Amino acid sequence: MPLHTLLPLAPDALLGLWHLTELPTDLLALVPQREQYAPLQPPGRDENRTLQWLAGRALAHTVLRELTPAPTLLRNDANGCPFFEQLPDFAVSLSHSGEWAAAVVARRGRVGTDVELIRAKAQMLAPRFLSETERADAGADEAKNSLYWSAKETLYKLHSRRGLVFKEQIQLNPFGLREAGVLTGHLLTENFRSQHQIHYQRLAADYVLTYCFEPDAPTHLH
Repeated sequence: MPLHTLLPLAPDALLGLWHLTELPTDLLALVPQREQYAPLQPPGRDENRTLQWLAGRALAHTVLRELTPAPTLLRNDANGCPFFEQLPDFAVSLSHSGEWAAAVVARRGRVGTDVELIRAKAQMLAPRFLSETERADAGADEAKNSLYWSAKETLYKLHSRRGLVFKEQIQLNPFGLREAGVLTGHLLTENFRSQHQIHYQRLAADYVLTYCFEPDAPTHLH
């Protein structure tokens, strides 16, 4: 199926979810200006990677059409962040994992989103990306470890800066895991500190989704 969910975050911002069931050729047919996107597809023969890449573009354009009919091409800047080439004031964030793709599109501000398959790998890697306080809070809970990772990815995308150390510079307050909620996160860099609210939900039994929309933050320049 194509679009699974379209959730308004504000009058000028939307979250879209795509449940992947299509073949790459089917998804390419859903992408506008596909003759321009075809040569931009990931190199190699990894069908899953191509499928997720195409799903991200199909989803981004599907969400964008709810906000404007203006044609544009989705590209990536030097930091790998997506942006609409002909709509510089718009913000967009994409994520995909397994059979799900997520996109947040807004007319202004900053956005970030991440979807993660719940798996033991997050707990195994926890010493690399969680502080001691965060590790103690997450414990042996695979879902909570995966949610910590997802929320930090969302904040990383929101900040749009390479080189951030997840363990030290992106931190989350301890929280009780529910089906949906809001996490408080902090970006700690050399020049400033900021606090952010990250929404989360259990997308399915084995997936978590996080997203953040900050309408008053300046849109990133590309």
